[in-house]
Amino acid sequence: MPSPNNFVLCLSTHNQLKPAKKIAETLVKEKLVACVNLVPQLLSIYNWKSKLCKDKEILLVMKTKKSLAKKLEQRLCELHSYEVPEFIVLPIAACSKAYGLWMKENTLI
Repeated sequence: MPSPNNFVLCLSTHNQLKPAKKIAETLVKEKLVACVNLVPQLLSIYNWKSKLCKDKEILLVMKTKKSLAKKLEQRLCELHSYEVPEFIVLPIAACSKAYGLWMKENTLI
């Protein structure tokens, strides 16, 4: 069984659904991620260039191997329209055996 320590969740956001879907589909097709969940209707409040911003965004929750995180970050930045795309990596503490095997089979070696 693959160790859950070999997998991570990566988070990003986008302000438009159509480009977010395109990014998700590209990352899955390229096997940089096993899955991307798109969570719409997120309200992000943040400072950008000394201005308080409040924007509706889509959260991209990406599941991948820890070893692919750097490649994923590089590819996401190539595909993304933001000047500074969010990219946060979180460890997966545990997952089912079947899900871990599925993630392993659906990402690059």
